[in-house]
Amino acid sequence: MTELPPFDPRSIANLMLDEASDAGVQLTHIAVQKLLYFAHALFLIEKKRPLVTGHFEAWQYGPVHPAVFQAFRGSGRKPLTKRAESRDPITGVTKAVPATTSALARNVVRKIIAQYGSMNPGRLIEISHAKGAPWDIVVNKAKTSVALGMRIPDTLIIDRFRFHKVSVDEDPRVGEIDDEDAPIARHGFG
Repeated sequence: MTELPPFDPRSIANLMLDEASDAGVQLTHIAVQKLLYFAHALFLIEKKRPLVTGHFEAWQYGPVHPAVFQAFRGSGRKPLTKRAESRDPITGVTKAVPATTSALARNVVRKIIAQYGSMNPGRLIEISHAKGAPWDIVVNKAKTSVALGMRIPDTLIIDRFRFHKVSVDEDPRVGEIDDEDAPIARHGFG
């Protein structure tokens, strides 16, 4: 039976770590959060459905998925070496998160890792904080009204994702990306 989205965000985070490892890239917790958000947004735009279950929230350093945050809590700024696990809330027993076998998920994760996986976390944060983009809208709304849980709704991601910009002058690797191969560039990063 074929797996259909949306997927457990921890499963997609683990897939990102595996794909990054295969590409010779080490990812920190904060990088995984940003790349997961970019993959989710790209999937929403291209496939018209969410990549992961749950929601992203506007935290200080950009969009964060709470379930993935809990899975990697305490990892600091070091590259992640272990995979996300799930914990039974009643027994406290941890177990491996089932891996996804979805080709759709693997393809979007590969695109994101290939194009943005080698960017440092600070650059990924800058991109996620772009003026007019979803994180910025939620943070600014919270300054003047109630933004329940600082959630970034999927509808806002679809409407405002195009406001993310990557300046070619600021990161030389971005200038090397061929627009036909750059999944985010077609949707506002570039």
